[in-house]
Amino acid sequence: MTIKVKAPGSCGELVQGTINGVNFLITCPIDWYSEVSVIHAGGMTLTKPKTAAAVAKTFEYLNVLGNFGLAVESDLPVGKGMASSSADISAACQAVAVAATGKRLSCDEIADIALQIEPTDGIFYPGIIMIDHVRGKIRRQLGAPPPINILVFDVGGQVDTLAFNRREDLARLNQAKEPQIANAVELVVKGLQTGDARLIGQGATLSAIANQPILYKPCLDMVINISRDFGAVGVCVAHSGTVLGIMFSAAAASGQEACLKEIYRTCPEVAYLRTVQLIAGGLIITGDDGSER
Repeated sequence: MTIKVKAPGSCGELVQGTINGVNFLITCPIDWYSEVSVIHAGGMTLTKPKTAAAVAKTFEYLNVLGNFGLAVESDLPVGKGMASSSADISAACQAVAVAATGKRLSCDEIADIALQIEPTDGIFYPGIIMIDHVRGKIRRQLGAPPPINILVFDVGGQVDTLAFNRREDLARLNQAKEPQIANAVELVVKGLQTGDARLIGQGATLSAIANQPILYKPCLDMVINISRDFGAVGVCVAHSGTVLGIMFSAAAASGQEACLKEIYRTCPEVAYLRTVQLIAGGLIITGDDGSER
């Protein structure tokens, strides 16, 4: 019997920063997935060290021994701030837990395992969540998002999550932007509570601008201005990565193609990846017949 677990990636974060010195992010899960398959035969074939570490820690946590064949299928770009490692790790933890015990790990259990390996995105929690991605002190459900499409762009390069979070200037720079981040959180939370894509976009844009002194995105000001001209509700970024997204509500989706063409024309520094949807996060578990378990 094969068990498959899919975890969504992200287009950065809706908001990221600190509250009274405590790190947090608000997730931005998208319909671009990593999938881990577990087969009840053979040894592990994982080539990703972080995922392999997560599997080992899951067995240790469950106090079981495992001898499964594992495969990870993902085309999520690595080092871009798209939660590629968090997706792989969370899907692998859940897959081997179900295979070994027949029971699911809770999201908090997955977070506890993942945080032993590296700072983690909370894309495996249902809905949109505020989470302390470094120590796990904050885990707050915020609700499900309204329909929002995101045009995903990459400004180039890669960012190492562990190295970024060890920066000596990070705490000071995060403290400096706490007032803007508090406003961004308020907008996003209200937008999720009321289903108002415009407020979510405003909060995400405010957080993106506030993050420029920490991790500069070339062309961000121009992208924001162009996106507004074509009816976008806002812009989100990977606060510790290289992607940015232009957010369109369902009502304004007709402006996406023209906006994309204008970005191509005026912002050669950024490369278009694909258009995705903002979704409620969470893991999808399926069996041999493809049905959800």
